[in-house]
Amino acid sequence: MTMPDRGGRVLPESTGHDPFDALVIRTDFGDDASWHAVVEELLRPWGPDGAFPPRVRLIDAPAWSGATADDVLAAVGEDDDLGVVFLADRATRDSPARALLALTTIRDDDGDLDPVHYQDLIDAPEPREFRAAPAAIHGIHVNVALGNLDFAEFAAAAAKEPDRVLRPF
Repeated sequence: MTMPDRGGRVLPESTGHDPFDALVIRTDFGDDASWHAVVEELLRPWGPDGAFPPRVRLIDAPAWSGATADDVLAAVGEDDDLGVVFLADRATRDSPARALLALTTIRDDDGDLDPVHYQDLIDAPEPREFRAAPAAIHGIHVNVALGNLDFAEFAAAAAKEPDRVLRPF
């Protein structure tokens, strides 16, 4: 499914990938060398002693250029198997760690939470995003997909880092 963004542009389909493939969308096209360095890191084996092969779906299409976090979340919203999406944006290009923007796709923004039971969540919603080094995204994606850890736990770990960038654990 394609989704129009707020500017009337149509974003390409991003669904139909294996649920265990981390989805990385390039939204900044200002520096190909930086993007290729990110891709190189994403395609390295990961886990203890590099035990796991990389599982990633890269979307490198100029139609995504300049897409905001909200644009991307709207475009991937129909993918029920996707709990987190990663953006290679301008901040990724400018970051010494090449930190990708991790966005949770699981939100309850429609205001249907019952304040009697969920006032704490209404008052302090869970984080929507954090930054992660490319080498960390496989572990984040797999653990969120399996339900081993939730997005907020990763966001909290990133917030504790001096540069607020989560690295492999």
